[in-house]
Amino acid sequence: MENHIKIYNSLSGKKEELIPIHPEKIGMYVCGPTVYSDVHLGNCRTFISFDMICRYLRFVGYKVRYVRNITDAGHLESDADEGEDKISKKARLESLEPMEIVQRYTVGFHQVMQQFNNVPPDIEPTATGHIIEQIKIAKSIIDKGFAYESNGSVYFDVEKYNKAHRYGELSNRNVEEMMANTRDLDGQDEKKGPLDFALWKKASPAHIMKWPSPWGEGFPGWHLECTAMSTKYLGDRFDIHGGGMDLKFPHHECEIAQGMASCNTVPVNYWLHANMLTLNGKKMSKSAGNSLLPEELFSGKTELIDKAYHPMVVRFFMMQAHYRSVLDFSSEALGASEKGYFRLMTAMDEMDKIVPSDASSVKVDVLVDSFFSAMNDDFNTPILLANLFESVGMINRIKAGTETINAADLSKLKLNFNAFVTDVCGLRSAETSSGNHLSSVMSVLLEIRKQVRENKDWKTSDLIRDQLDQAGIVIKDSKEGSSWGLK
Repeated sequence: MENHIKIYNSLSGKKEELIPIHPEKIGMYVCGPTVYSDVHLGNCRTFISFDMICRYLRFVGYKVRYVRNITDAGHLESDADEGEDKISKKARLESLEPMEIVQRYTVGFHQVMQQFNNVPPDIEPTATGHIIEQIKIAKSIIDKGFAYESNGSVYFDVEKYNKAHRYGELSNRNVEEMMANTRDLDGQDEKKGPLDFALWKKASPAHIMKWPSPWGEGFPGWHLECTAMSTKYLGDRFDIHGGGMDLKFPHHECEIAQGMASCNTVPVNYWLHANMLTLNGKKMSKSAGNSLLPEELFSGKTELIDKAYHPMVVRFFMMQAHYRSVLDFSSEALGASEKGYFRLMTAMDEMDKIVPSDASSVKVDVLVDSFFSAMNDDFNTPILLANLFESVGMINRIKAGTETINAADLSKLKLNFNAFVTDVCGLRSAETSSGNHLSSVMSVLLEIRKQVRENKDWKTSDLIRDQLDQAGIVIKDSKEGSSWGLK
């Protein structure tokens, strides 16, 4: 395949040429959500980033098997080996069955991904659907001497593993230093060493989600789930493993150790990590009141932003930052992105109105090559968008008559421009499916409502707002005026 794609491998800390294990085929696994609450924007950014990566790999001709799991058991509080299962805790608090919680938030997650125009993964396995595979891997690691049973639980022996391989290579951590910092925990629990992590946990009588195993009733360790599901569908060694930066340690570090211990092979060739989100320059945190859900962003029902934003505007905003860079949400940045998004989409329509000339004064080949060059350089969407906006400028100059384009070049520009906007970036029109220009209609309605409010006809003002709310459109009033958004 002609395209030479370079990607940043977190394991080596540098860009490497993408060389698939099997020619023209890519196996890619991405850690999915733990479905005990609404998916947050940080997770959405990760999934949108890997959706873009998957789209581009397919665009240039790779056959991609994209696997993204659903964690529906075994993920304990604080990502630790102790505490309560996050899903069981939510089920207990709401007096529901755990699988009711799982179903509710899985459906919600899929709806949000659909709003962001994400392509569904080829396989979406669940942790509870792969208990047998997880028990088999745990037994294999015990047999290889890198895990042990203790009081009905099974733990991975980090210190012993580190003598044969290296634990900490992904996150660049030193086991001896980690051991020294946690040595005071020795002997306080059933583990041999403080760094040892659970492959299988014995369930207490009160634990809701548990399964029979050779070691008694229990449940799988969070890290083991991804090892079982990724290797089942992609093999003992596959091409790409992705996830958020926060999963690098301990989750992905443990996955590498489990893969090496059970199969004696490096489980993944390229580790890719999407970076975090901030809001108004500060880390997103529910406890600090600085957290934003996708629904709040789409509806505008929050004091953290000034208005509602369409999912496609938000997706475009995310594409303006490299997936490995920290991305800061703010009303100012989103407002600028909204203008840029509509400018880009308008250019797609304007190309259809261009009448070609006999000769071209523009260099379409150079511009199209720049689209591929940007994406071949570790999926650099900010550079891609900059190059697409160069095309927008070219289109405007051609319309103004200061430059010319022939039919062949126009066809090539239109084909590639549209493909990179829609197929690679995953952007689509923010208009309603019936083809009506919702923005134009809403501008008229808001102007009518403004006049009604100036006449102090509050009843009619509220009627317009409430009827629109029932239709899925939210009106938000502020000192600066009224704005709208989709639910």
